[in-house]
Amino acid sequence: MANTSGKATALTVLSPIVNQIIDGKSCADITRERCYRLPIHEKSPLAKVPNTYLARLFVLDNVYYESLTASDSIFNFSEITSIFSDSARLKALPRKDQLKSKYLVFSTNFHGDLDEYLTGMWEKWSYDDNGQQRGVQHIWEHCVAFDGVKDSSSFISYMKRCQLDATLFFNGSTDDSLQEQLKSLYLKQEFSKFAAANQGKSAADLQQAFKVFIEKVQPENLDQPSWVPGQSTP
Repeated sequence: MANTSGKATALTVLSPIVNQIIDGKSCADITRERCYRLPIHEKSPLAKVPNTYLARLFVLDNVYYESLTASDSIFNFSEITSIFSDSARLKALPRKDQLKSKYLVFSTNFHGDLDEYLTGMWEKWSYDDNGQQRGVQHIWEHCVAFDGVKDSSSFISYMKRCQLDATLFFNGSTDDSLQEQLKSLYLKQEFSKFAAANQGKSAADLQQAFKVFIEKVQPENLDQPSWVPGQSTP
């Protein structure tokens, strides 16, 4: 399927934003500001959503216009069209597409099933750390028809209605769960430290140090010690 690669799934959602002004600000600008204010890395609310590989939110104001292709030494389009009238040249240019709305774009790659992921997103990101209802509802509040979203089931239906299929989805990670990948990153980092700290030791001392290292990092324990979701540095 276009939206899956192994056990990884791609989700791209474009939710149209209501074209209204509230207290002197457009709904699009309010939504954009709320996205900007989201904390990042370990404190990101998306770090709470199970099995999120990566995710981003932004407001799409309009599509970019791509004009003429670059010229080369053999064929120069602009020189050829210069012999025609302005109206004829304008008709030859690519047609500009314009969006009828501004969109809240949510793009994510994750491990597992779409419905389970969206359920986790609704359940884990409905409230902030202070217990305020400033999660999913807060970000999508000014999107068209989101006022009908009241629970995880209606949230799943809404997101699927706004979903775009991925045409060239490439999974840049492994097929392992997020928990396994975080543990692998932790082990890689700690083993690099171990190698640097034990240069030049005798075989006996190195073997003893390695036993201590294994007891410390617990390779078979996925829970801890490990990196945490959203972590970007050791």
